[in-house]
Amino acid sequence: MNLLTVGISHRSAPVRVLERVSISGDEVRKVLDELLQQDHVCEAFVISTCNRVEVYAIAETFHGGLDDVSSVLTRHAGADFRELADHLYVYYAGAAVEHLFSVAAGLDSMVVGEAQILGQLRQAYGTADENGTVGKTLHELAQQALRVGKRVHSETGIDAEGASVVSEALADAEVALDGLAGRSALIVGAGSMGGLAAAQLKRVGIGEVVIANRTPANGQRLAESLRADGVDARTADLSDLSGAIAAADLVVACTGAIGAVVTSDVVAAALAERDGRPLLCCDLGLPRDIDADVAELPGVTVVDLESLQQRLSDRQGGNESERAAQIVAEELRGYLAAQRSAEVTPTVTALRKRAAEVVDSELLRLDSRLPELDGDVRDELARTVRRVVDKLLHAPTVRVKQLASVPGGAGYADALRELFELDPQTTAVLGAPQAEDGLPGTTVAQARKRDRAAQDGEDR
Repeated sequence: MNLLTVGISHRSAPVRVLERVSISGDEVRKVLDELLQQDHVCEAFVISTCNRVEVYAIAETFHGGLDDVSSVLTRHAGADFRELADHLYVYYAGAAVEHLFSVAAGLDSMVVGEAQILGQLRQAYGTADENGTVGKTLHELAQQALRVGKRVHSETGIDAEGASVVSEALADAEVALDGLAGRSALIVGAGSMGGLAAAQLKRVGIGEVVIANRTPANGQRLAESLRADGVDARTADLSDLSGAIAAADLVVACTGAIGAVVTSDVVAAALAERDGRPLLCCDLGLPRDIDADVAELPGVTVVDLESLQQRLSDRQGGNESERAAQIVAEELRGYLAAQRSAEVTPTVTALRKRAAEVVDSELLRLDSRLPELDGDVRDELARTVRRVVDKLLHAPTVRVKQLASVPGGAGYADALRELFELDPQTTAVLGAPQAEDGLPGTTVAQARKRDRAAQDGEDR
């Protein structure tokens, strides 16, 4: 069994496609349950953010796992597979581990180096753990990915400016409004994104913040924290969005709800009370929180994930990103070497068990031939024989673990099993997740096309 990643992100799909596949917090558990009901998936967690949806699964086979995971994703999106195939990508084995480490490091984010992905990864793992869909393999992998991300952020300056999707959107808003200092902002949504938006607005000297949230208590807590920092903050009811928008210069929507929360009718009603003042709307929701028609209203400018995707698509991270990539590569080599070494352990255990059985058999044979042998002498003979066997096995068992840690090292364990006639079922050795055996990243459509070509060749 190996790690399989099937996903869709800002790198592979436009926002309109990401919206269809996005998985809200309430839906994640349902998707996890459905994944574990599939024939070839035995562990899984799901990362769902404003710019990616990825399933990390331990699959019994690559092809079976790919079919299972992509089928769940397409059913969830209510789409035909052909609509998503060219946007879904797949990584397998070592390549999937490398991708996860890169994601944790912020190298695959829309804003390279953003640190929020670490919290999102931690939440994704925590949800799956509570749901009982992660086992030993994904637990260890997720913890290692979090360590890699932390190391990248502590040893490089990749996140020195604290850049994020939120900060980039508000930077666009600041330019469009000729500054945010002293202005009034409405934040719709008091989750993690809303908190980030509030913190960013505080830094730029916003004059007033109004928070509207589905759960009033959460909105009140965020407002209280802002007031504690000297920001004029209060809450508003979602039913009175029109009035709150009429008084605001900036609207930041980030609810995670399914369907638009800020509709064109509500904004149009608010515009009638604004005396022609321009309105800037930042839509950070996936699916979008602000009705697409709002951008067509006079005097309204909308900054959304689609416009950010276009602006940030060619941005490079420079030297710090290169250093981060080096750390990811180093951590990947160490992780895979440890995995390969661990995979040979059942073979070593089986060999020592076989040796102990042989020693026990010979000692029984000795007892039958020399029943009058003194007990102390027999015990000394037994200790001597066991010491001899242990010394003979020490070097090959230590060496085979060392050799197994390098790419292609699984062959040494195979040779050990063959030489000592060890039962493969007894050793229960799984194939090691080697990077060179993994798919380096391809679309699901390409992977299935290769499968069909290979099948055609077999048929001929």
